[in-house]
Amino acid sequence: MLIDSHCHFCFPDLLADAPGVLARMHAAGVDMALNISTSQEDLQPVVAFAQAHDGIYATVGIHPDNEDEVELDVATLVRHAGAAKVVGIGETGLDYYRLHEPLDWQRERFRTHIRAARECGKPLVIHTRASPEDTLRIMREERAQDVGGVMHCFTESAEVARAAIDLGFLISFSGIITFKSARDLRAVAVQIPDESILVETDAPFLAPVPNRGKSNEPAWVTHVAAMLAELRGQTVEHVHDITTKNFLKLFNIIK
Repeated sequence: MLIDSHCHFCFPDLLADAPGVLARMHAAGVDMALNISTSQEDLQPVVAFAQAHDGIYATVGIHPDNEDEVELDVATLVRHAGAAKVVGIGETGLDYYRLHEPLDWQRERFRTHIRAARECGKPLVIHTRASPEDTLRIMREERAQDVGGVMHCFTESAEVARAAIDLGFLISFSGIITFKSARDLRAVAVQIPDESILVETDAPFLAPVPNRGKSNEPAWVTHVAAMLAELRGQTVEHVHDITTKNFLKLFNIIK
């Protein structure tokens, strides 16, 4: 069994061939996936898709890149999080790579999501890019450790990983670790304890080698797991086992 801990079934590339994507996913031995919301527009479709398909779960949240969104308050996020098969809050966090100051709205949105997660008792799915110091600072200030979560599509340093793990967060690796240029990230992947690791696709983005450049899909999380096993000197079966156990424990899913 293997789980894709982060994908976007309701983005057009996947939704246009949802039956085929799901069939290929299950044929590859990927039994579960977490469908991530990123905007108000896709909140309900993401949840509805999860409710309509076995093995698919959902999160609710607004991506930090979505500047023009009407902000959701804590109560609204908590209400959406109460729907069946919603297991987390996010994707949320900070991204200073594409957007530039003033970004007070982005930091306040992040705080709102953490507060909502604490209120409903569900873990966070955190996106951080070019913003590790502020991300960790806000996580500490808002007591994100009360609920824990996952640092999705991790690309930061070993020091940032350790700080997140100390706050009760898991570290999720995507197809980026299959890229030859990702030497630093591969070195980080070797250092993460078994109990703190997840795998994901972030589909339809970041297709792993040997499918780089194509539209990504959950079936290809198998390539991420295989590379992780190779880097860590572990069997593929072991990586499948530990990442599955970690996912089910984090998101409180009984299988």
